[in-house]
Amino acid sequence: MLHLGEMVTATQSVNEETLQLLGAELDYVVQVVSPEEEDRELLESFKIEFGEDEGDDADLVPRPPVVTVMGHVDHGKTKTLDAIRNTNVVAREAGGITQHIGAYQVATTHEGEERKITFIDTPGHEAFTAMRARGAQATDIAVLVVAADDGVKPQTIEALNHAQAANVPIVVAVNKVDKEGADPTKVRAQLTEYGLVAEEFGGSTMFVDISAKQGLGIDSLLEAILLTADAELDLRANPDMDAQGLAIEAHLDKGRGPVATVLVQRGTLRVGDSIVCGEAYGRVRAMLDDNGDTVEEADPSRPVRVLGLTAVPRAGDNFLVVTDDRMARQIAQERAARQRIAEMAKAGRRRTLEELFSDYEKGKIDELKLIIKGDVSGSVEALEDALLKIDVGEEVNLRVLHRAVGAITEYDVNLAIADDNAVIIGFNVRPEVRARDLAEREGVDIRYYSVIYQAIEEIEAALKGMLKPEFEEVRTGTAEVREVFKVPKIGNVAGSLVRSGTIIRNSKARIIRDGVVVADNLTVSSLRRFKDDATEVREGYECGIGVGYNDIKIDDVIETFEMQEKPRS
Repeated sequence: MLHLGEMVTATQSVNEETLQLLGAELDYVVQVVSPEEEDRELLESFKIEFGEDEGDDADLVPRPPVVTVMGHVDHGKTKTLDAIRNTNVVAREAGGITQHIGAYQVATTHEGEERKITFIDTPGHEAFTAMRARGAQATDIAVLVVAADDGVKPQTIEALNHAQAANVPIVVAVNKVDKEGADPTKVRAQLTEYGLVAEEFGGSTMFVDISAKQGLGIDSLLEAILLTADAELDLRANPDMDAQGLAIEAHLDKGRGPVATVLVQRGTLRVGDSIVCGEAYGRVRAMLDDNGDTVEEADPSRPVRVLGLTAVPRAGDNFLVVTDDRMARQIAQERAARQRIAEMAKAGRRRTLEELFSDYEKGKIDELKLIIKGDVSGSVEALEDALLKIDVGEEVNLRVLHRAVGAITEYDVNLAIADDNAVIIGFNVRPEVRARDLAEREGVDIRYYSVIYQAIEEIEAALKGMLKPEFEEVRTGTAEVREVFKVPKIGNVAGSLVRSGTIIRNSKARIIRDGVVVADNLTVSSLRRFKDDATEVREGYECGIGVGYNDIKIDDVIETFEMQEKPRS
């Protein structure tokens, strides 16, 4: 490895490129597999098939469609869900912005029979792209909410791209049709450019005009969802196998411990099952539905909150039911070890000897270290994702030392103390009493946020503040030499007329002759008007200028300038 210009130890984790290079050097073929493939191999070693329905076609029964509501911020996604569920979610969200993924199941009557639909509400802010993309993966149908008075916006297209990438059918809800200036036809025309052609224009996409505020068109929207599901999808799952699915959201509850909102995709989840979800495992102690009522079992497409896990899983982690607690613990531990090794390899980025020397020559790169704590795992992940995307050049780095769900603890404060000047970010959480006392005693900076925009803006400002100042030269004045006077003990003094700006005493100066700089890095050491000393002389006035340079000729130009700090963009 030293021959390859790498400084590593024998037990150090290295990244993929280094492994490939090392393999070629030692005549080995190195095959790097994706985390999903590795996970599949791990489960196969425990004789578990993940992501497939067991049994024959006869065992499969129809399941409700899982619908994700997407669209631009403030176009009424949560209001639409409110109208469907008759609850008020927006009022509980900071700044009226959805910052968590919520999952709800509603019942409706379609063609005389009761049908259920599961809704996932995804946040609309661009910092939650990762969460929204994951919402699209768990989904059968995407409902794209577009405001009739605002039309197609950047996040509308972003949401549309996620839905198309996940290859799911789209139903468009044209909201706010009751508002002044609403133009539903314009929305239909705009979306035609992105491949969504309305049925009335000869296409296959269903457009429904609604008003979430007035509750208009909600039944038509539910009907359009069910018609799309019946026409384009064969939604069936085996309810008799061990449950498998996806963690949509998770948080740490003070009284209940880790609580995960899971979406059962196949099988039936029952109280008492041994479950493994990402790196967390445990036995299902209790299950709650979206109204907070306890349930004994959850069939396919049903979202439930699960209590009894050992840790808070990450939003998007797969969960599965296994035969016993011992197997669940083994799978979780192996996943955790693999994650730890991957993080070590990522942290130990390739450092060549040349890089080390150049870093040494340039001086240490400044680094802002963060510890992120939040109320739910989706928010923590999205916040980390957004902060790591802040780019202020190569002079300053941003490093997340630790991220987790729950209140700020003494461990977090001690970690901030150990890593000098690390900043703790609390997103919708507060510190424990002892942690707060320790932070105050040790002078650890804890910042609290409830809206993600604010956190991103402040961290970006902090990073820009860490940048070394950039200076630019600003010309302050020019003077034309009309006469040269010899003054004893001082030398030659230029009798000059100020042509532009202001000549200021002690400012930097240069002498220009026929457009060429003949002397630079001079200082205006003396400045006089007639026999009086002056601190500055403005345009149009005559003065005597001494710059400590004797080879001054008539018609030379004396240019003065100062170095000003350049604001970082």
